[in-house]
Amino acid sequence: MSTAPANDLALFQELQEGDDSALDRLIARWERPLFAYAWRYVRNTADAQDLVAETFVKLYQQRERLRPDTNLSAWLFTTLTNLCHNRHRWHRRHPTVSLDAPIDDRESGASVHDSFPSDSTHPGERLERDESIAALSAAIDRLPHELKTTLLLHHYEHLSYREIGVITGCSERGVETRLYRARQRLRDELGSTFEADVVPA
Repeated sequence: MSTAPANDLALFQELQEGDDSALDRLIARWERPLFAYAWRYVRNTADAQDLVAETFVKLYQQRERLRPDTNLSAWLFTTLTNLCHNRHRWHRRHPTVSLDAPIDDRESGASVHDSFPSDSTHPGERLERDESIAALSAAIDRLPHELKTTLLLHHYEHLSYREIGVITGCSERGVETRLYRARQRLRDELGSTFEADVVPA
């Protein structure tokens, strides 16, 4: 994970001991990476903000029931993943037009353009690249939950197989299999024309 587990553990123990200001410090440490992950999953800024806030509310509500040595980063991502999945399923049953899903990930704090060469300046090449990014985003969004979650955590959050396994309740070998299946589905859907530049490696 991107932040020191020992610091998280100390802050969480302070929270359990009644220091509510520790929650503010945990939010300061984790709000940005959690928002980036939620945004990539639900592709909606307001939903992502709500889901991250709900994650911290759940942490506060359950603080006394959790073990003092809880792997906090894994707990946060696991809780947020479940909330994202539920929200995404709700939106699929109640589709609306989003005015807030740009082609790139500037709002999320990270860029999908990381998957593409950045030396293109020709308008036609830029348009083709943007279309490829949009196709990739749509294809990832259509992946089954377990494949989508694993791909996002690995490719964008840069978590190890072990860390992803803790979050998803899957073995490291299972994580590897899910990544393979996710990439294969993207290749099948996007076609060989997109494979080199679009499918995450």
